[in-house]
Amino acid sequence: MYLSSFRLGDHPEELVKLFGINRKIAVIANATDDLQNKEERALKVAREIEWLNALGLEADEVDLRDYFNKPEKLKERLKEYGGCWVRGGNGFNLVRAAQQSGFDKIILDKNRESDFVYAGYSAGICFLTPDLHGIELVDDPNVIPVGYNPEIIWEGLGILDFYIAPHYRSPNHPESSMIEKLVAYYEAHHMRYKALRDGEVILI
Repeated sequence: MYLSSFRLGDHPEELVKLFGINRKIAVIANATDDLQNKEERALKVAREIEWLNALGLEADEVDLRDYFNKPEKLKERLKEYGGCWVRGGNGFNLVRAAQQSGFDKIILDKNRESDFVYAGYSAGICFLTPDLHGIELVDDPNVIPVGYNPEIIWEGLGILDFYIAPHYRSPNHPESSMIEKLVAYYEAHHMRYKALRDGEVILI
C-alpha cells in the first residue's frame, strides 16, 4: 500500500518499487463524480493518468459507475491490473460507488494478495479506515451524483485500524483549515489517527 496525503506525494519512486511484472494500474476517480462539469472531471483523470504513466506505470481509468450492480464484471476487469490508484474527492461518494459496484468487497479480497498494490490519496486512503465519522466536517455527505444511492454510508473498509487526517497543516491545500477540525474531532472522540502533511506518505 502507498497512502499519500495529496497526489503522488514526495516518494513516487517507492510506489513504483511496489509493482512486480504487471505494471498496469487502474485509476479510480469516482470521488469526483459530484463535479457538475464533466470536462473538469475528465481533465482531472487525464492528469492522474499522465503522472502515473510518467513513472513508468500503465494507467487507465476504471469508472465504477460502469459496474454498478455488476460486481462480477468489475472483478473480472480488475484481474488485468497489478494495482489501483484511488484519487481524492468526496469520501462519501467514493464509498457509495465502491458499494454499488462491489469494489469494496473486491479490494478486501485483493488485500490478501501479495502482488496487488493499493495506492491513492486523500479520500482514497480515508476509505480504508474503520469509518468516515468526522469526514463530514470536510466532505458534504448530501451531495449525491446522478445514479448514486442517496443513503449516507459511514462504514469504511476497516483495512486500517486507525484514522487518517490528510492535508494537515498544508497551507497550499484549500481543505487544510477544515482538517484542523477533523483532528480535533478525532482527539475529542479518542480515535487513533495519523495526520499527514501534503507530501507525506504511509508505506505498508
